Amino acid sequence: MKKLIASLMLSSLMVAGATTMANAAPVRIAFLMYGNKAEFVQLMERYAKEHPAVKQGLAEVTLFDGRYDAAVQNDQGQMAVNSKYDAIIINPMDFEANIDVVTVANEAGIPIVVTNARLNTQDMLSEVVSDDVEGGYLEAKAVLEKLGCKGNVVIIEGPKGGSGEIERGRGNERAISECPEGAVKVLERKTANWSRAEALDLMQNWLTAHPKEIDGVIGQNDEMALGAIEAIKSAGYDVKDFAIAGIDGVTDALRAVKAGEMTSILQDARGQAQGSIDVAMKAVVGDDYKPMSDIWEQYKGKMEWNDGKTKRYDVPWTIVTPENVDALLKDRGY
Repeated sequence: MKKLIASLMLSSLMVAGATTMANAAPVRIAFLMYGNKAEFVQLMERYAKEHPAVKQGLAEVTLFDGRYDAAVQNDQGQMAVNSKYDAIIINPMDFEANIDVVTVANEAGIPIVVTNARLNTQDMLSEVVSDDVEGGYLEAKAVLEKLGCKGNVVIIEGPKGGSGEIERGRGNERAISECPEGAVKVLERKTANWSRAEALDLMQNWLTAHPKEIDGVIGQNDEMALGAIEAIKSAGYDVKDFAIAGIDGVTDALRAVKAGEMTSILQDARGQAQGSIDVAMKAVVGDDYKPMSDIWEQYKGKMEWNDGKTKRYDVPWTIVTPENVDALLKDRGY
């Protein structure tokens, strides 16, 4: 009988908490994206809108396009503070410059969560990211394994000063260092700013400068790896003669994996976006809030909710393979 009474009391408290949330004004969240041209960011935006709290009207998420400019993001952070948003989530452009958004949010007493890319501070409420050093290691390892840990590679980097370029670069170097000394030569490394078009131009120049010398391409995101593939094809080479890898798991990269043209390390846009919203909601609503996204069940044992109090959540990577690529494409509606 005591257990029954306790169970009924717990159920009553849960119902009361849910009713309180439903009756309250929606939690207003400003979601600051570094730029919305790339498919990965568009996927994050899609999954943010699909968060159960948003769909049920418990949260309102306003998405901001930072236009790949740290100064623009800082201005948007100040605007979010002035507009009295309940919480701020930032996908930062610059590792150092965008610390300003954390500073102004903290001064205003607004919870701030950092997602996808990182900032050189620990003053945010929490980070919901993926370990970019590991991601850079996994993609470079895929290239080097195909090459047998020998040959010439080029590295197409992300925007200089961003955490993705810094940390994925460290992972790239770690993988190269595991090969015999001098067996792998980095012929070129330069930024293409996450852009497929810029990477295409860059790769065309490198193919001209190093005719028949390049064996592998390490693209620090999929868009740039795909630009390199276009350049290789347009130059009349067989893309399957190269070892190529990227990061993100964008749709065209999934198709290229299926075609045997590259390796992609999938970064979970859904996990990052929805995880960030759950953490922000917990900070605003308080103890009545329980995580509403099913990502916590998906990654149980690898990434625990911990009552929304973990300083850094690392959303796991998935290596895209011929065995899992069809399921991933199906999830995108293809």
